[in-house]
Parts: sequence; structure tokens; C-alpha cells
Amino acid sequence: MKIVVSYISSIYDRGTTIKIIAKCKDADGIHVDLMDGLYVSEKNFEIKELAKLFSGIPKPLDIHLMTDKPSKYFSELLGLNPSCIYIHPKTEENPELVFDYLSKYNIEPGLVINPDESVEEYEKYFAKVKRVLLMSVVPGAGGQAFLESTPERLEKLKQFKEKYDFLIYVDGGINDKTIKLVRDADGVVSGSYVCSSEDFTGRLRKLKKSSNN
Repeated sequence: MKIVVSYISSIYDRGTTIKIIAKCKDADGIHVDLMDGLYVSEKNFEIKELAKLFSGIPKPLDIHLMTDKPSKYFSELLGLNPSCIYIHPKTEENPELVFDYLSKYNIEPGLVINPDESVEEYEKYFAKVKRVLLMSVVPGAGGQAFLESTPERLEKLKQFKEKYDFLIYVDGGINDKTIKLVRDADGVVSGSYVCSSEDFTGRLRKLKKSSNN
């Protein structure tokens, strides 16, 4: 199981947090949560800041766009060489074109499913994406509790994975206990559990151990 780390809920500032994650051998990537204050109530970035924050960072970047019309940011995000960009399909008029655009630039197209959205309603897009991010909290804020409905939703999503061949990541409330409930996923995103500790590596190793037990 891959473990990527979100930096938005940290005891350190953004730049320091990103640099620490980048040095952690047990972190498989950095999850970049971008919120514009429109799709969700919080805003946490100016697009011009990103190049400076992630300059020279060797870890793969997964970008989760919690924004209205996320495609308007793509031209500037391409410079970060992200491995994956996730969008919420309802934020674009034609999600299929967005997924095709990302594929054209060798970026894995990703789709996000919120807790109040059914897995089934997005089947029409599964053939176009390489990853599906299953939210185990309501998107927009760090430090939330893992939703108990998540394992059942993961089981439903796994049935579609067998047909369409995408990777499943779970995001929200992931710690050394809840990761055991989603061990069948291909990866998880962990934020506050790792970044609220002074020992990022220790927390990541606990996650790895728990995912295998």
C-alpha cells in the first residue's frame, strides 16, 4: 500500500512541512490539497506560490483540486510535473475532456468521490481515469474523524476497479487504526496523523506496519 502525505494540518509551516515529507523515505508522495474558497469554504493557496513551495521536491505529487473549474489551473500546475491530478467531476462541464487533457500530458487523471456521493453515479467516468480518491471525510478541512461508512463504500468501488482497472486511494482520518479498515485500497492519504507529530518517520512506519497486519 502506498502512503502519501498531505501537509495542510501540520505543526510546522507549509514550506518546512513539505521539506520534511520530502526527506521521509517511507512517504511515497506528497498530496497537494488546493482549495479556492468556492467549491469548499476554505482557501489555502495562490497559484503563484506553488512553484516556490515545490521547487526541487523529488517526491511524486498528487494534486487534489477542491476548486471551481479546476482546469483553469492546469497550465500552471503542469510545471510542477504532478504524477496525478484529482478533480471533482461536478466542478467541470465536461469531465471527460478534462481527463483526456491530463492523459495527453502523461498525468494520471483522478476522480474524487465525496462521502455524500454514490460510487455508482461516477461509473460513466471510470474508463477515463487512472485513480479514484475515495473521501473518508468531508473535503475541505484537516483533522476530521474517519467516517464509518468508508469500508462499505470501498467494497463497492473495488467491484468497479476489477472492470475498469484504476487505482483506489482513500483520503481522510487515516491513522494507524483506521488504515486497517481500508487495507484493500492501493493507497491512502494521511495528513494530521503524520504532520501533527514531531516524528513524521515514526508515524509513517506505524502506518506501514498497521497496513500489513
